[in-house]
Amino acid sequence: MTRNTKGKPVAVVIGATSKWQSDGRNTKLIHGKALDDSALPVAVRWGVGGAIAQKFAREGCFTVLTTRAAANAAALDAAIKEQGGQSMIVELDLSSQDSVTKAFATIRAEAGDPEIVIYNAGYLEGRDLPPEKELLEHIPVEMFDTAQHIASRGPFLVAKEVLPAMRQKNAGSFFFSNNASSLRGRKRMTGQSLYYPRVMMRTLAQVLTEEYSEHGVHVANVVIDGTIDSPGTRAMPRLQNRPDLIINPVKIAEAFWYLHTQDHSCWTHELQLTPFSTKPSY
Repeated sequence: MTRNTKGKPVAVVIGATSKWQSDGRNTKLIHGKALDDSALPVAVRWGVGGAIAQKFAREGCFTVLTTRAAANAAALDAAIKEQGGQSMIVELDLSSQDSVTKAFATIRAEAGDPEIVIYNAGYLEGRDLPPEKELLEHIPVEMFDTAQHIASRGPFLVAKEVLPAMRQKNAGSFFFSNNASSLRGRKRMTGQSLYYPRVMMRTLAQVLTEEYSEHGVHVANVVIDGTIDSPGTRAMPRLQNRPDLIINPVKIAEAFWYLHTQDHSCWTHELQLTPFSTKPSY
């Protein structure tokens, strides 16, 4: 296992891989197969999580890539190292408190206390339901449980693991990668995930801002209001002739770095990123 032998600041990307990467779950669900991503720039092959991980590694961080299965992040880990960065993969299942505890014990032992944590976990539950099952009455409880684990309980468990050390050091960044469904409750349309639990993620970010800002911890909710470029999304027919509708994950990563490097006298606590060609969600 790679160790942080040079004492670099530790950046943890929760959900460094993407369900829209070439062999991701969403990609296979929508396209029926894995895709060839060899023609795509390396920066966009793993969506926003991969772009963030590469950006923070380039900026001198020891970057920890968390994913449910290490194989999912192997190519991303190799790309970071080919670019001269340092990274390691840690398996983490956000539905299991024991897994979260073990993962952060490994991170602290091999890399050190995280200075930056970016919660970028996603899920597809609800996306595969047919048109006649749009209404809440048709949502299986298991789908709700997964959404709640990833959008609410998971961030709570991660916060408990990382915030004490940040508070004691009077420094740290804890950012949430969220979406427009966190702004208010919306009907789930066919082909969409069960996203209303994302409202809890945004609320948690607001609570942690009030509790931990005075202790030097920068908390922010980033609303990514649009479709993120990745192998699976770029291949969707509706986007083939509308590249203006796709958000460049490299630019999203730059926004997260901007947040991390903000002066303490002027912190942003919510940032909404929307393509120029669309109206922002409210």
